[in-house]
Amino acid sequence: MNYRRFIIYQGTVGMAASMIFPFYVLLLKNAGGSYSQFGWAYGLFALTAALSYSVIGKFADNAGDNALLVVYSWGMALVLIAFPLAYEIWHVYVLQIVMGLLGAVQKNSEKTVLARSVKKETAGKEIGRYHIWTSIGAAIAVIATGYLVDFLTIGSIFYLASIVFAWSGFYIMKRDTSES
Repeated sequence: MNYRRFIIYQGTVGMAASMIFPFYVLLLKNAGGSYSQFGWAYGLFALTAALSYSVIGKFADNAGDNALLVVYSWGMALVLIAFPLAYEIWHVYVLQIVMGLLGAVQKNSEKTVLARSVKKETAGKEIGRYHIWTSIGAAIAVIATGYLVDFLTIGSIFYLASIVFAWSGFYIMKRDTSES
């Protein structure tokens, strides 16, 4: 496992996720009209993730981290294409359930790759460096997306983030085949 390429991949998906998560509340205004609906949407996301971790963890050991990272990237790319088309709150709820499952795949895979990649003796330092770069990418994405929303429509950032997720899927697939 190439640790540097993993950091690039995680930085990329972190940027793509950061492009949409702070702003999708604005998009929800079109599908729902209350904070309770937003609470339900985010709650379904979190609950789905929580209930799926143990299954995903068992599956990860058999399927492999790279396969799950590809599933996450391509799954998110497809979900984000559908998000701007959601005009009923139940559409958002379904998308949140799918995103909760994908989020659990990502979080579990991220941790297993880190656990398998870093040396025990320097794990804190390496994981700290990992978080620096992925957090910087996320911060830049949030700031830049704020400007993009001013010039584009709110829906367009979902399409842009979808493209970034799709690219990350290609990137991890390339890594998977080139390092086998």
